[in-house]
Amino acid sequence: MSHSWKAGVEAAIRAGERISDPYIVEQVRQAVLSQRLPPGTRLPEVALGEIFGVSRSVVRRALTRLAAEHVIDQRPNQVARVRSPSVEETRETFAARRLVEGEVAALLAGRGLQPGVLDELEREAQAEVEAHGRGDETARIAHSLAIHHRLAALSPNRVLGAMLTDLVLRTSIVIALYKRPTLASCFLEGDHPRLLAALAGGDAEGARRAIEAHLASLEALLDLGPREEEADLRAIFAGVTTS
Repeated sequence: MSHSWKAGVEAAIRAGERISDPYIVEQVRQAVLSQRLPPGTRLPEVALGEIFGVSRSVVRRALTRLAAEHVIDQRPNQVARVRSPSVEETRETFAARRLVEGEVAALLAGRGLQPGVLDELEREAQAEVEAHGRGDETARIAHSLAIHHRLAALSPNRVLGAMLTDLVLRTSIVIALYKRPTLASCFLEGDHPRLLAALAGGDAEGARRAIEAHLASLEALLDLGPREEEADLRAIFAGVTTS
């Protein structure tokens, strides 16, 4: 979500306007990405409605979108839950992203990127380093994701670009759910600069290798063992509602 849109939502809440389903989507998504909502956490419609002060229909719309984004599992006549991807699904998701993003990076390097685009990507990479340095993991994740989403948007092959957009979100959710509990950050120093150097130099295979190495390193940081945690929804979403 853009900073301006988020600021607008927060201003509306302060003005006493009703919370909308996009706001709930963003709050749940960020709670998962920041590891405050563990895999398998139940998300009852009634509880979420009470927490956010909205009707069940608003909650249902939010849950439907979260399910489409692979953030939660939603089955008929069952309470929605934060996703718990299997080890096999996790491995397959990373394998798919390596193939798709590696090809997108190779295509972009092969055709060359405009200097302004490279400058933009380098600013995001530098902002990621700075966010990591000050311990702001939420901002670090946002800058890291911005790099990969920009690659998807620039893809010469629009089908691959759309696939990459989906896979970036899916792997981000998996990383948030299964990052080793003792690991404060998934920051991999040097990975994005190596990718950008290959893109700037027109090195298609170097860009592909940089993506493959980056994703292999991220996958190695995961702990795919079972999680038995349950979360306190009211505590997690305290301070983001109108109450």
